[in-house]
Amino acid sequence: MSEASKRVLTERRGNILIVTINRPEVRNAFDAKTSEAMQAAMDLLDNEEELFVGVLTGAGGNFCSGMDLKAAANEGMHPPLPRGEFGIHGRPPRKPLIAAVEGYAVAGGFETCLACDMIVAARDAKFGLPEVRHNLLATNALVRLPARMPYHLAMELALTGRFKEARYFERFGVVNYLTEPGQALEEALKLAESLLDNGPLALVASKEMIFQTFDGQANEDRLKELPIVKRVFGSEDEREGLAAFTEKRRPVWKGR
Repeated sequence: MSEASKRVLTERRGNILIVTINRPEVRNAFDAKTSEAMQAAMDLLDNEEELFVGVLTGAGGNFCSGMDLKAAANEGMHPPLPRGEFGIHGRPPRKPLIAAVEGYAVAGGFETCLACDMIVAARDAKFGLPEVRHNLLATNALVRLPARMPYHLAMELALTGRFKEARYFERFGVVNYLTEPGQALEEALKLAESLLDNGPLALVASKEMIFQTFDGQANEDRLKELPIVKRVFGSEDEREGLAAFTEKRRPVWKGR
């Protein structure tokens, strides 16, 4: 097993592919190799004819805490991948993908959930977009989330960086099903099994039609070319945000 493949594990269970983000020591944060491994897992789901549905989860009691900011501070930002950030955000798989969430799903972890088609979460799981605290942008979430919950509440999440529990998001339909802690994967697999009763071609076509209606605008390459986005990425404040996180201090913003 390669170093990258250890970061994202895959398990076939009949026609279901279970994908597990496997960096529990950093709450499953993504470095560049993890993004590459995630992209490989999504390619596997799409390319194998006998796989109809995917379930995405995290090891060690957390879903994903987003980008590994310490790695980013040392190695630079992740290089671009055909499927976009984290190997999934820009071009999710064609086949249905269900997120099974325990613990933290924040920053890029929340964005990863929003790249999935359904979310099953433990009732005490926590979601949030803390990127603004580090002068970063949750680019795809900022486009996808307002289409899935009320404008003012999406704005609160984006501008405050606060975390909220899964019960809050279930009220607005962002989370499909709540479970008791420790049961999210089991319930997500039951949901995946129920999809197998349906025609696989119709599953893909149905997902594509809904995706193009609601998420077609979330083209990652186009978003990154927006002037307002380019002003943030590569700015002095972006570097300061990463440095402050690594050095465990408050950032000193300059607005440039």
